[in-house]
Amino acid sequence: METGRIFNLADDIAYSKDAVVSKTIIKKPVGTVTLFAFDAGQGLSPHVAPFDALVQILDGACTFSIEENQFEMGLGDCIILPAGKVHAVETVVPFKMLLTMIKAGDFPVRRAE
Repeated sequence: METGRIFNLADDIAYSKDAVVSKTIIKKPVGTVTLFAFDAGQGLSPHVAPFDALVQILDGACTFSIEENQFEMGLGDCIILPAGKVHAVETVVPFKMLLTMIKAGDFPVRRAE
């Protein structure tokens, strides 16, 4: 994604019939920021990620599961998906989300001069 310009997250990704669309906003060694648009009936099967991830709902509604717990989510809701825990997402209506994953580790802090 181009830097130094204003954009609207929900408007910057479009739904596609019967599909999940993803768009990487930032990809760095320390983590990623990715937009997703899920059409109705789409989802992600249960899986495990090596790092915590922050999910922000930008449009629509969905159900996230973490292990045995289910969370109904809508516009403006956020949840942190814990590293090493099985999680999945299901939807009945189209929804968009922003996924921010920060990789664990100690990274040097660089100060502006």
